[in-house]
Amino acid sequence: MYHRNKIVARTLGALAGVALLASAVAAEVTIRVQSVIPATADEVVMLKEFAADVAALTNGEVNFEVLPAGAVVGVAETLDAVDSGLIEGGFAWTHYWSGKHPAAMLFGSPVAGAGVGIDNIAFLSWFQYGGGRELYDRLWDEMGVNVKGFMLQPVGPEALGWFKEPIASMDDFRKYRFRTPPGIPGQTYKDIGVASVAMGGGDILPALEKGTIDAAEWCCPKPDSVFGFQKVLKHYYLQGLHQVVVNADVYINGDVYDSLTDHQKKAIEVAANASLSKAMSYRIYENGKALKDLTENHGVILHDTPADYFPAYMNAAKASLEKNAADNAFFAEVWQSQKDFAEIAVPFWAGAQASNASLGKAFADSVK
Repeated sequence: MYHRNKIVARTLGALAGVALLASAVAAEVTIRVQSVIPATADEVVMLKEFAADVAALTNGEVNFEVLPAGAVVGVAETLDAVDSGLIEGGFAWTHYWSGKHPAAMLFGSPVAGAGVGIDNIAFLSWFQYGGGRELYDRLWDEMGVNVKGFMLQPVGPEALGWFKEPIASMDDFRKYRFRTPPGIPGQTYKDIGVASVAMGGGDILPALEKGTIDAAEWCCPKPDSVFGFQKVLKHYYLQGLHQVVVNADVYINGDVYDSLTDHQKKAIEVAANASLSKAMSYRIYENGKALKDLTENHGVILHDTPADYFPAYMNAAKASLEKNAADNAFFAEVWQSQKDFAEIAVPFWAGAQASNASLGKAFADSVK
């Protein structure tokens, strides 16, 4: 009897161990992420690299399936679809959702460097160490959506854009119907008299070809060339203020995110942090190659932005920021955080960057 009981006990113990081991093995999760841009875009290339990192860090437990724009819902419905659980994830620029909350712009595209000289690298410093991430996590509750967001792809400064003819002044600029981003950056163009038209990236080239618009901005040389703007327009201006900083993010339905294990959540966080660096590194080299190709092989002419653009846009941007801060408490809190950060960090960073810019300009002039 003793031996039989011992065998039964061992068997039960082994079964319990198997059950415990089985419970420790997390189920595989597939998160369908609908992008707001076509599958050929550079941003989707980098999004898939982030997805591959998450899969590797979780041993294949968490897989992001990237869907192109419009696969399940329209571009404008992407965040609502994530909120409702119709899709598990979305990929966009957070300023796309400025209609839900004006502070979305301060994370996705803080107009004119938030009016306080924050460039794309300084923005990451604010986001990671200056209190920005904590405010970003609060944004979704402020919007009233069941979403967990991760910032993935910083870029900037974006090019002013593409034109049919050279522009020598703001008077020339105001002659064009100009594609701009949504939210405050686009509204600021309207405030200085530019006929601003907001539309998604995939709609820009068809609109140019049909004459719905006759000038446009999207991003930078590589993404712009992928969309094919050089087929229609030849005059290109690199220096712009509307999106000195711009960030593309992934959004995960809150219930889906909460169902993940702590290890899986940490893997997504680590992959997202890696993507912040990898995206900037990728952009510098790819944009350099694209600009060289555009000017040498596609007849694109590079110009300097008219001097009167900068004070006009900066003054209008500051007025817009101040108005939104007066109207919305959370917007004011986020902007104050950025201003407090800039007071400490920008004097150092701008001074340090001046020598870098002079060094690079000297070499660029020698190449030219």
